Amino acid sequence: MTPLARDILLDTGPIVAALDRSDQWHRSCADAVADLVPRCITTEAVVTEACHLVGRGRARASLVIDFLLAAEVPVLALDEGALRHAARLMDKYANVPMDFADASLVVLAHALDVNTALSTDRRGFRAYRSGRGTPFRLLPARSPDPGT
Repeated sequence: MTPLARDILLDTGPIVAALDRSDQWHRSCADAVADLVPRCITTEAVVTEACHLVGRGRARASLVIDFLLAAEVPVLALDEGALRHAARLMDKYANVPMDFADASLVVLAHALDVNTALSTDRRGFRAYRSGRGTPFRLLPARSPDPGT
């Protein structure tokens, strides 16, 4: 188990979906987040992206920060070496493509030996590999809510 017993990477999509009832992923992500948030860890890049997306909607961008603080999800920053690693990953997965938020999570996965991601980005996280070179286990297991 990783430090603080955090073994699930929390990506942008589930944060946004959990906070937005109109999101097609809302039900499956809200349920997953409620169950798994004590095991989640994320990065500042994910927080930035989630704040931007929530703010583009009708909610306060700071709702993301309020949510993460209330849930006590650790939010990590990348140091210089991790930033270099992220840049290499973004180049490696340019055809997917990989944005900085995803790269920051994959760097974290490598550093903490984590291979589970709570993400709606199926295309990206199916292509990316964990530190062991294995595919990520993706949550939530259910696809978006039909008819929403």
